[in-house]
Amino acid sequence: MRPLLLSLLIYGLVVLGLASVRGEMIALALPLLVCLGAALLDRPDAPRLSVSRSLSSDRATPGAPVVVSLVITNTGTPLDDLLLEEVVPDGLTVIDGTPSVLTALAAGATVELMYTVSGGRGFYRFDDVQATARDRLGLFDARVELSAPGQVVIVPEVIRLRRLAIRPRRTRVYAGAVPARQGGPGVEFFGVREYQAGDPTRWINGRVTARHPEALFVNEFEQERVTDVGIILDARVQSDVRTAHGALFEHAVQATAALADALLAHGNRVGLLIYGSTLTWTLPGYGKVQRERILRALARARQRDLRVFGLDYLPTRVFPARSQLILVSALLPYDSEALVRLRARDYQLLVISPDPIAFEQQGADEDRAAALAARIARLERTLLLRKLWQAGIPVVEWPIEQPFQQVAEAALSHAPLWAMSAGGRP
Repeated sequence: MRPLLLSLLIYGLVVLGLASVRGEMIALALPLLVCLGAALLDRPDAPRLSVSRSLSSDRATPGAPVVVSLVITNTGTPLDDLLLEEVVPDGLTVIDGTPSVLTALAAGATVELMYTVSGGRGFYRFDDVQATARDRLGLFDARVELSAPGQVVIVPEVIRLRRLAIRPRRTRVYAGAVPARQGGPGVEFFGVREYQAGDPTRWINGRVTARHPEALFVNEFEQERVTDVGIILDARVQSDVRTAHGALFEHAVQATAALADALLAHGNRVGLLIYGSTLTWTLPGYGKVQRERILRALARARQRDLRVFGLDYLPTRVFPARSQLILVSALLPYDSEALVRLRARDYQLLVISPDPIAFEQQGADEDRAAALAARIARLERTLLLRKLWQAGIPVVEWPIEQPFQQVAEAALSHAPLWAMSAGGRP
């Protein structure tokens, strides 16, 4: 564009000088013509560069700094004016340095571009670096895209939960921390049976034996095993609330990460379904590898506008019947019917429900109309939760102003209380 404008200016001055028979007008065009000729002679070729990218970490937590380093080497002719820049992925913020540099680069020379970014939960991909070589007058340039792929995943912060006392209807054969509803080695008292050879003498129940002198009776304990747990994260836009404080969905993601971490830490087999317009499965698995899979799936979790299937049509291959299902959702009015049908299919259900009404009211200036609307919404939500309770589906209602660790440990740390709401039964 610049050479075209300069050429038009030169042409205009020459035409004007000839038309007016004024030599000074043509003389004004001569310096511009010299500049254009010099720029044409100095016109740069397309730069030949090689680039390598390195990241201080390809995995980070929200707000943690990640250093991006680019090393660019000139494999062609000398470049007197070279601009190197790249577009930082949306969602990342540059907190130190700059993602561009203007430099001169001799043949075989190297320049390093370094900057630091941070961001929220997500998966971020770095693509190309744009290199622009210019002549000394800045009239002509040659631009190339340098391939320098890279990626960083920012996983949600994991809140450590000490214990989750779930009581599923089905357990696996391996020892764990979930009561199996069967007698055997364990900690909690389960019942009394007759003494068998090999039973430790410390298990003998003196009171029962005293009532039956003809036999010995011992205490029996409840076996503790691992179980299958399916965590379902609600990623529907309709169930989210966005305010100046952020999105309710981000709190749901954080709660899901905490639940998965605690359940895997006790040896359970855990799977994840992100439930929105698309299905994002993380098939059930064990241990640290599964924990990382789930965290990376949560890092990519995005909300969608449209549901593609009902909650009551879960594939049993992924979530076997009689296993424990945990739904993390703010809940919509029509969810109760699907959850009741799931309960009828012999799943043990638990709902962790961030309170959308309290979240929306945080810091908001309410007038009478808004207060009345909030009261009506609260009544509707209470009726929804009561319907779930009556169907045998416990709900832990989570007021976002309280830390999730506090709410979860109050409601889920003890077996007799695991189905109780943190704020009381609706």
